[in-house]
Amino acid sequence: MIQKIPSWLKNKYSYSILTFIIWVSFIDQNNVMTAYSYNVELRKLESEKEYFNEAIEKTSKELFDLTENPATLEKFARENYYMKKEGEEVFVFTTE
Repeated sequence: MIQKIPSWLKNKYSYSILTFIIWVSFIDQNNVMTAYSYNVELRKLESEKEYFNEAIEKTSKELFDLTENPATLEKFARENYYMKKEGEEVFVFTTE
């Protein structure tokens, strides 16, 4: 009832390769699971970078409009700071 051990398991090089694969996959500081988590975090940060670049571009356009167009500046002041002209009444409507 003795089972025959495959010859490749008796080889010292196969033990070395198997140990190396286990070490690199699970034990090492830069293992497979850590590399995967870094990759996920990298994708998340790249999407955030894209979002912030779009926000910067939008804000730059708004700033350009505010500095170059007096009508846009007046609209911005009325909507955000509730400024008004002499003798004018302002009604603020909010939606819930």
